[in-house]
Amino acid sequence: MARLFHVPLSPYCRKIRLSLAEKKIEVELIEERYWEQDPDFMRRNPAGKVPVLRLDGIMMSESSAICEYIEETRPEPSLLPSDPAQRLEVRRLVNWFDDKFHHEVTSKLLYERVNKKMMKAGYPDSKNVKAGAKAIKFHLGYMTWLLDHRRWLAGDVMTLADFAAAAHLSSLDYISDVDWNSCPEVKDWYAKIKSRPAFRSLLADQVPGFTPPRHYNNLDF
Repeated sequence: MARLFHVPLSPYCRKIRLSLAEKKIEVELIEERYWEQDPDFMRRNPAGKVPVLRLDGIMMSESSAICEYIEETRPEPSLLPSDPAQRLEVRRLVNWFDDKFHHEVTSKLLYERVNKKMMKAGYPDSKNVKAGAKAIKFHLGYMTWLLDHRRWLAGDVMTLADFAAAAHLSSLDYISDVDWNSCPEVKDWYAKIKSRPAFRSLLADQVPGFTPPRHYNNLDF
């Protein structure tokens, strides 16, 4: 069985979990307090980051590389289109959420409010929180524009781009940082992806010291 060293609200870990679940790959989840830099964990990934996945006898790190490996070795159901231009768009959006969205939103909200408390690294920086709350409005607007032109974020079928976006937004939703009522198109998209069997384990996550909103683990909200 695959083993994933993860943190429950890490969007990068969640992206891996969604990919594995969509392809029906059983995985043992091992919560890893990576900030403590346990020697055993550092041997698994000297970068000291999660996710780290053990699959096919290989220890893997870096979420994008892991997703590519999963896709290449378990191509069904496909999360990357066969057309090169469409694959490019999927990869562009995955990078958008894992880089730009993460830098402007996730790191300003989730990391300030949750990670700092877990790591005992002080209190949230109010300037960062305000910046993240402002930036998410822009990103939700961009997602709304995409969904006005497409059925899913990257085109007519669900892809890894949707999982990358949902991984970030589900983590933020756990701490009530997504104003779903301001973006009905995005809310409808999230309801569709949230209803997939691959999402069930994410909805069951519990983070000590934090209580998700009532709608978080409901399929309808």
